[in-house]
Amino acid sequence: MVIAWVVVCVVLLAFEMHHLAFFAVFGAAGAAAAALVAVVAPEVIPLQIASALVVGAVGVVAVRPHMSKVIAHTGTGPRIAGVHGGLVGSNGVTTDEVGPHVSGHVRLLGETWLAVSAYGDTLPAATPVAIVAVTGTTLTVRAVDEWELT
Repeated sequence: MVIAWVVVCVVLLAFEMHHLAFFAVFGAAGAAAAALVAVVAPEVIPLQIASALVVGAVGVVAVRPHMSKVIAHTGTGPRIAGVHGGLVGSNGVTTDEVGPHVSGHVRLLGETWLAVSAYGDTLPAATPVAIVAVTGTTLTVRAVDEWELT
């Protein structure tokens, strides 16, 4: 039974690494606790199940809220509010030529977005830009002056 609990633990850890919701990690901790109980008392399966449930539940109820707060406050990198509305006012850089009627691309927050220029001008690659509007998945951008970046 120890091997089964270890397999459950590994599967839950892999799931947690993919989703980062801080639920499966506590299930994995419960499975690890059950594996330890299985080493000591291999025939007492109800005790193994109970230890898995108790450790997992205590983790979700007592530890998860604190972990979520710590990670939310110590996250690195720029943050924006909302989905698209929060992009307005953010700065990015053109990766190729962006024109008024021909979409180019802008690198913003680690992602590449379609973009058009706001004022009918053509912006060359590597131009710092500010996002002035979002339509679907296309950004409307304007060139940013050097003094605006500081």
